[in-house]
Amino acid sequence: MSVYKDFGFQHANASHAHQYLDQPILNLLGAHKNQKILDLGCGNGALVKLLLAKGFDAYGTDASEKGIQIASESFPDRFALQDLSKDELPEKLAHLNFNTIISTEVIEHLYDPRKFALFCKNILLKNGGGELILSTPYHGYLKNLIISVMGNWDKHVNPLFDGGHIKFWSKNTITQLLEEQGFTITDFIGCGRMPYIWKSMVIKAKI
Repeated sequence: MSVYKDFGFQHANASHAHQYLDQPILNLLGAHKNQKILDLGCGNGALVKLLLAKGFDAYGTDASEKGIQIASESFPDRFALQDLSKDELPEKLAHLNFNTIISTEVIEHLYDPRKFALFCKNILLKNGGGELILSTPYHGYLKNLIISVMGNWDKHVNPLFDGGHIKFWSKNTITQLLEEQGFTITDFIGCGRMPYIWKSMVIKAKI
């Protein structure tokens, strides 16, 4: 039987990934266009707090009880625990109309990413449509080749890492996933390393 494994957040600080993800995401946002933002899989709330500091109206949900507890210490009204077994937002945030969803380094952990993409679509369509910004570790021919030459696949896709990555996305596959649900890709940014061996990629799509 498979169960959700809590990430085990210990503090409210941003993770190392925020060092190369935050600015590309901020560059894709506009105060007048992205009026109400949901960080889906917000962890300890670090990105939501950054967005609030930048003047955005942002909220967050996550399946981690510890993460939401830490996030709520500063902004109790802006965070809620997400029940992954339900196809709806937590009651606390269900009345809000989000026109932007951000989800960073989440989709690579999900068994059913199509269900996740549909969930995002339904939230945005409730408000007449909007924008989805996803980040996930990048995979492509050159990076995969380097991992192979270095003999690092066991480390990179270690199946013994409980709660680790189970999906390994390329630009093409993440595009296909979103287009299946009717999204149109508008932006792609590789970040965190030199081109084509990027650590992660940020994809923006609209519906």
